[in-house]
Amino acid sequence: MTLNRFDASASSDTSTPLRVHRRPVHRRATVAAGLLACAVLVAFVRPGGRASASPARMALAGAAARPSAPASFPGLDSLRGVSRKLRARFLAPRHAAAIPVLRQYFGDSAVSRPGVYAADDSSGAFHFITMRPFADKVKGRIGGYRIGFFPAEVRAARSVAYRNPEGFLEVTAGNADTPISEHFRLRDFLTKDQGSIWPKYLVLREPLVDKLELVLDELRGMGIPASRLRVMSGFRTPQYNALGVGAGGRANDSRHQYGDAADVYVVNGSQDWMSDLNGDGRVDTRDAGVLASAAERVEQRYPQLIGGIGIYKATDAHGPFVHIDVRGNRARWGAL
Repeated sequence: MTLNRFDASASSDTSTPLRVHRRPVHRRATVAAGLLACAVLVAFVRPGGRASASPARMALAGAAARPSAPASFPGLDSLRGVSRKLRARFLAPRHAAAIPVLRQYFGDSAVSRPGVYAADDSSGAFHFITMRPFADKVKGRIGGYRIGFFPAEVRAARSVAYRNPEGFLEVTAGNADTPISEHFRLRDFLTKDQGSIWPKYLVLREPLVDKLELVLDELRGMGIPASRLRVMSGFRTPQYNALGVGAGGRANDSRHQYGDAADVYVVNGSQDWMSDLNGDGRVDTRDAGVLASAAERVEQRYPQLIGGIGIYKATDAHGPFVHIDVRGNRARWGAL
């Protein structure tokens, strides 16, 4: 296993690979055990909630510090999601601090500074991305990047799912193309503003990425050509979301602000527009309906990824698209 650190805070424009001294080969299984501890830890965290102090979680976290014999221990595989296509795990500072293997192999900066930490094995690259804490946002900004104020900062949260996020992924021009799954990169989910300002900040949840990968697979399984899903809108900072709030526009408490929603469409070929998915020679909401039906089928198969599915018509600015999220309860809107 090869380990590298890409320090997201080292520069506003570039991230230079740093080779981390590798431990002896017999410690490989220890790394795997530690990675599995990551999976168990994060699995117990709900949006806005706290990590469970379960015996299983504590036992696995402790196992990261102990030698383990089997070199074939499937550590990274346990982190690749239901789709088996995730390539990243996002860690808030307090969660990173609870995983000894991060400090052991990447140093103290892995838990004290935001960064991208790469672990390569025979299955391909996987990245641990540590966040900046929410408290680093001061007067609606981190540095020169405008974020604004989340709904729970100005009024009581309507539920646990609407609490403030725990932290922000720090995205630089140098790490923006970090793969977070087979088909998606960090930059795909950035707010569509402040183009010249780096670093940027992102809230994103792995279950959303997992679900989008499954929707792409489902379309192909249905015999629908689907080269890629284009993310038209991923994370929206509260200040950006507020620009479109109003009748017929964005919701004040839109799930896009919490990193678990994306507006997407299928792109086949060079035209950046929804493709003709139903083969009728036109592109309209019927094609969005095909995409929505694939998302519906994914939810039926994987109820842990349940959320919102909304169909939107084309305008002069964009083609038809589908909103997909993992809010934790079923929501549907829009019509063919």
